[in-house]
Amino acid sequence: MKKLLLLVAMSVILGSVCAQDDVRYLTTAAFKTDVFDYTKDSVWQYKGDKPCIIDLYADWCGPCRRLAPIMAELAEEHCGEVVFYKVNVDKERELAYYFQASSIPMIIFIPVKGMPQVARGLQPKEMLEQAIQEVLLKKETKTDKR
Repeated sequence: MKKLLLLVAMSVILGSVCAQDDVRYLTTAAFKTDVFDYTKDSVWQYKGDKPCIIDLYADWCGPCRRLAPIMAELAEEHCGEVVFYKVNVDKERELAYYFQASSIPMIIFIPVKGMPQVARGLQPKEMLEQAIQEVLLKKETKTDKR
């Protein structure tokens, strides 16, 4: 019985470590430090060591509010593989301008290598999962040299 309780306690602790930091709020200053400093560099080069997703949203936006729990689920499911960020476009206007966020929600998929890709509007979880697999977690294929 003690072993079972210990296992349950450990899984709760380990699960909550990941869940506490699933989605991080990103400021313009943190974006320049952790993702890409567009004021210093003209050629895109992601600074992170794990792919990331940036959710540009506003508190007043209905579709953004419906997307939030989906993004939280995905962040928990991909904990340790993908970094999830949220950017409030009303508070981080410079960053919203940089991404030309004329409509929200706007989701930016940033692979470790390569260019970011954008999805606009409320997306179903299945489509977001597909983008995570294809854009962010893709495995390099070996070329056949004959």
